[in-house]
Amino acid sequence: MTDHDRLFKELISTFFLEFLDLFLPEVRAYVAAGSVDFLDKEIFVDVTSGERLEPDLVVKVRFRGHPAFFIIHIETQDLAQRAFGRRLFRYFARLHDKFDLPVYPIVVFSFSSPRKAQADVYRVEFPNKVVMEFRYDVIQLNRLTWREFVNRPNPIAAALMTKMNIAPGERARVKLECLRLLVTLKLNEAKMRLISGFIDRYLNLNSEEQREFDASVKTLAVEESEEVMEIVTSWMKQGLRQGRREGKQEGQMEATRDAVVEILEARFKKIPAGLKRTLKALDDRRQLKLLLRQAATVATLKDFERRLTHSS
Repeated sequence: MTDHDRLFKELISTFFLEFLDLFLPEVRAYVAAGSVDFLDKEIFVDVTSGERLEPDLVVKVRFRGHPAFFIIHIETQDLAQRAFGRRLFRYFARLHDKFDLPVYPIVVFSFSSPRKAQADVYRVEFPNKVVMEFRYDVIQLNRLTWREFVNRPNPIAAALMTKMNIAPGERARVKLECLRLLVTLKLNEAKMRLISGFIDRYLNLNSEEQREFDASVKTLAVEESEEVMEIVTSWMKQGLRQGRREGKQEGQMEATRDAVVEILEARFKKIPAGLKRTLKALDDRRQLKLLLRQAATVATLKDFERRLTHSS
């Protein structure tokens, strides 16, 4: 699972009912409160091709006022694919067969381009009849206008405005509006971090945009400005901590690379420049530790080079 997939899955699962409230209020209206059950990750294997099918989010809910249950399946898609409808139908068929429940399919398209409206139907048809027409709800973020969500008191809006249709000159403004909306929601610390991290990930400003953002923050009312800056300060602290961790790890790896070269030079005298360049490029700590042991134990330099090639 990519970092993008993980972020979207975490966001929607944390704010599942808010997601329905924002984009599919007619569905939210018949979901019973307290009935949301996130099912374990489903993996279906196509026995003919061996392909693994892994739905993103599968949620079992109950109809409001009725004892019957149904499945809501949500896919998040960051790439446009011609055959996506067919793949979604395959998920639908597997889920419907396994749980013997109605399945409501939803897809969130989060790519920046193309902006052309994506299909919301998959058909199997012949000249004389349509054999099957599979329909699903499409939420295509790059076709939504962020301004329409600025005043929606919903954490999903605060996060997903970052992926909507934003003109290049609006990025600093949208980031500020996302944060202004976020501070009004009064979420707990963990949820606040999730949304603010999402905003910072997808609206990572360049230096000029950052100057515009900073200037706009100063125009806010004092209390609102302080709350926004509290979030920004937490990003800076987190970035510094991450930088320290990465710097420490890189320093440890650099020391290990140097030790490998020193051992090889002590044992075999001259080391080819190409081998040194290969070692310099390695950034896997486990692999470097293994090579450190091998540098001290291999019989010949050729043996070391073979093991290096194999481990890469």
